[in-house]
Amino acid sequence: MKKILAFSGSNSSTSINHKLVEFVASEIKDHEVKVVNLVNYSMPMYSEDEEKNGFPGMTMGLKQEISEVDALIISVNEHNGSWSAFFKNVIDWLSRLDRNFLEGKKILLMSTSPGKRGGIGSLDYAKNVLPRFGAEIIESFSFPSFYDNFSIESNGITDETLLLGLNEVLSTFAHQIK
Repeated sequence: MKKILAFSGSNSSTSINHKLVEFVASEIKDHEVKVVNLVNYSMPMYSEDEEKNGFPGMTMGLKQEISEVDALIISVNEHNGSWSAFFKNVIDWLSRLDRNFLEGKKILLMSTSPGKRGGIGSLDYAKNVLPRFGAEIIESFSFPSFYDNFSIESNGITDETLLLGLNEVLSTFAHQIK
């Protein structure tokens, strides 16, 4: 059994990316999955001046949590075709603490949005950037039109085709991290 850490790149209290992470985490049966909310890891906006004051304890705590797992599930939200400033700040702090903070980590990368593109711009951006820090992207999945295809009340995917696609991605991911 492998250990997986799961989170979204959003700081919204109503994050649909976080809802997707929670759902996907609940679907993984053969591994230990811990879901965290990055909002609980308080970090000031990164700058060299801030870094001179030392690294925030929460940055070191999150890096430690990442180091203790075999894989990550990350759902990146999209702001203007890229990931959010909030998530970029988290990545900036982690990469300054340790340039290779994702070394040896296998990642299931996802995105969702209310629109038909499903946050694909942010997903593509993350696919290009995260390997710079050592990540191995095993699988990726864009979930379009979140509110049309996901029921918050029943916490499930309502579109059968999307559910089949996600199940295939999860099967490949679970097999790759064994």
